[in-house]
Amino acid sequence: MIIIEKISQTLLHMSVAFTVTFVFTGSVSVGGLAALVEPVCNVLLLPLHDRAWKRIRMRLAKSNTNTALAS
Repeated sequence: MIIIEKISQTLLHMSVAFTVTFVFTGSVSVGGLAALVEPVCNVLLLPLHDRAWKRIRMRLAKSNTNTALAS
């Protein structure tokens, strides 16, 4: 069932990318290109995004620990 949900999410992202690009450009080919490029960018950038948030959480936890120790 998870695979069906992920496929559905991917198709939703592709449809939104196509529709928004088509509305702005009026070009089916540019819309199609955006629909293909957008999911690839998400796949490549998501690990970097997750890593950045992990570092932020670690810094906040460390800051909260230091604050608690200073009190």
